[in-house]
Amino acid sequence: MQFHINKDVFLKSLTKIQGIIEKKHTIPILANVLIEAVKDEIIITATDLEVGIKSRYPADVINEGKVTVSAKKLFEIIKELPNKNIQFTSKSNFWVEITCNKSIFNLVGLSPEEFPKFPEIEHNLNQVETCIIREMIDKTIFSVSTDETKFNLTGIFIKSEVEEGKNNIVFISTDGHRLSMIKRNIDTLLDEKLKDGFILPKKGLGEIRKLIENSEDKLNIGISDNNFSVNTETTTLIMRMIDGDFPDYKRVIPEKSTNAAVINRELFLHSLRRISVLSSEKSKGIKINLNNDCLILSSSNPDIGDAKEEIDVIYNGDEISIGFNAKYIIDILQVIEKENIIFFFKDNISPGLIQPENNDEYLTVVMPMRL
Repeated sequence: MQFHINKDVFLKSLTKIQGIIEKKHTIPILANVLIEAVKDEIIITATDLEVGIKSRYPADVINEGKVTVSAKKLFEIIKELPNKNIQFTSKSNFWVEITCNKSIFNLVGLSPEEFPKFPEIEHNLNQVETCIIREMIDKTIFSVSTDETKFNLTGIFIKSEVEEGKNNIVFISTDGHRLSMIKRNIDTLLDEKLKDGFILPKKGLGEIRKLIENSEDKLNIGISDNNFSVNTETTTLIMRMIDGDFPDYKRVIPEKSTNAAVINRELFLHSLRRISVLSSEKSKGIKINLNNDCLILSSSNPDIGDAKEEIDVIYNGDEISIGFNAKYIIDILQVIEKENIIFFFKDNISPGLIQPENNDEYLTVVMPMRL
């Protein structure tokens, strides 16, 4: 196998797979990238058996073939080469030679036959706007659990529902301390499996987010057995669904209370950041006091000091005094674009509900904490 390729193109292909390659691998082949030279392009494939990616890039192919080499080492080599064409050649015993200008590198590889087969999903493809998927991931991924023992919470639950004759796609995530839910109307007819819903891993969704960072094209979504795929013109990203039942999230969402404060998002965000500086390093606990169009944020740490700040709000409900983890609220405010948010409180001990003003498609629930 032999091909010539532009350095920037090759580097882009290897950069895209670094988040998928296994860092602590027990199966050596999973640390490698599969490179196939076919006709006038190369195909780059990487997988950790849970998430996989396959992309095509233009190249001047002299001889067709395939090899696997260390994805990390190849990336580090290509990154440091000058901006010139690179010659990539396979040799005996799975070695490869990389030549650029006056530099020559030889890398040992493994048999491409050992590389896991990449699943193909050629049916049940639906088109969705990338801007919709991008927003839905951004507004739910931060509240995915990082506790691997709660495996059914380590991803985003995705389902479809029909509301007033319209197809909606819904993303929900929770880590047990907070919950995020967003729904968007889409024109396409969705797969039947979406009705019951399934859980996609955080890692895979993060890779989707990177894939569509600057894209405005439509995304092809495919579902087959326990695999979920997204397809662009040159890339297929596939992931295995998490095997588990997502909790009954509707039971967690509180009813909207008459104790509702309209708060300027930007003012609230910066105030929380300031006040949380003197909160407990572990709990990030801050207290919210609400009464007569005035919200008072306060924090106290016996080893450091205390802080208090007032914010003008619109509020005429019951007097409220309640504690929250400041980081949880900050995470929410950072993904809302609206000028104002509405913070609903049932009482001093129940979960709070946050929504953008005049927007029922996105909501978050935050559990209170004792201070």
